[in-house]
Amino acid sequence: MKIRRSVALVMSASLVIAACGDDDADEGAEPSETAAEGTTADGTTAPGGDGDCVVGVSWNNYQEERWAKWDEPALQAAIEAGGGTYISNDAKSSAETQATNIENLMSQGATVLVVLAQDGTAVKPAVASAIGAGVPVIAYDRLIEDENALYVTFDNVLVGQLEAEAVFAEVPAGRYVIVKGNSADANADFLREGMERVIGEAVAAGDIEIVSETYTDNWDPAIAQTTMEQVLTAENNEVDAVLSENDGMAGGVIAALEAQGLAGEIPVSGQDGDQAALNRVALGTQTVDVWKDARALGTAAGEAAVALCANPDPAAVAGTAPFTTPGGIDITSILLEPIPITQDNLDVVVDAGWISQEDLCAGVEAGSVAACP
Repeated sequence: MKIRRSVALVMSASLVIAACGDDDADEGAEPSETAAEGTTADGTTAPGGDGDCVVGVSWNNYQEERWAKWDEPALQAAIEAGGGTYISNDAKSSAETQATNIENLMSQGATVLVVLAQDGTAVKPAVASAIGAGVPVIAYDRLIEDENALYVTFDNVLVGQLEAEAVFAEVPAGRYVIVKGNSADANADFLREGMERVIGEAVAAGDIEIVSETYTDNWDPAIAQTTMEQVLTAENNEVDAVLSENDGMAGGVIAALEAQGLAGEIPVSGQDGDQAALNRVALGTQTVDVWKDARALGTAAGEAAVALCANPDPAAVAGTAPFTTPGGIDITSILLEPIPITQDNLDVVVDAGWISQEDLCAGVEAGSVAACP
């Protein structure tokens, strides 16, 4: 697979001020709680941009903390700053609903679509239909293999690599569990590819034994917890490390470990920068949280959407680069770079305004980590 990083993660005060969501937003919040203007996913309408650029956003769900709290406010702010109007809807984890939602957004006048795919394969006909009707499509965070779509995401192979590097540094040999995300989401395999870069040789040499490797429907933390409980039972708790592909599932894994008195003893990875996960890093129960500043991703996608209103050619959008998909399709992409967060650099997320020191350090012994004096 050919990947060329085209956009570096930029942390600036203006981004934090303009795009930062409400720190008190709850996980699972409805989009109407964070959207400032436009037509939100619950169908309410408020004033938006005055131009002809209407950006319709199809969210797959609000299960993950970041969508409503970070991604949507930044995406909407960038669209409206460019003179566009934001409209959206929520597929509630249904691929069938998402296909209908895309049609509904077009019927509401969307001139560009941003699609966070529930199922990257199932959504392809709806995306192809939209593009065929002259409506450009941005595949947001998750891959949709359509040569005419613009793929805007973080470098997910690198995310998996960074997760594995942190865990491998703690356990270069031993019995590993790999908890992957949704099988219908290409990111699950991108992350696994990155992990393989780190552990592949050790597995081949017999130094690492993978005792369990499973996909997890909808990246569901409860399913991840059940999986980990079953693995611990089957392996008599003889597990040395867990590569969990995201923070929500890491929370489920750590709950299972805690029940056996193993939390903090077995390295566990995650990614997204969920507040609970960053607190677990400070507490020492999660080894690494690969932070993808969703504000930067939302801003990049919003700016790209406005650009596509003016010129529907994805390759004409500033900062893009070629990307070859696992299916061998050449598409146009914008890839942002993630940052691994461990106990050594927790100050990075505090200084960026991503999490307060109080929330980061909840329950942490003062002075046990530098970020919690």
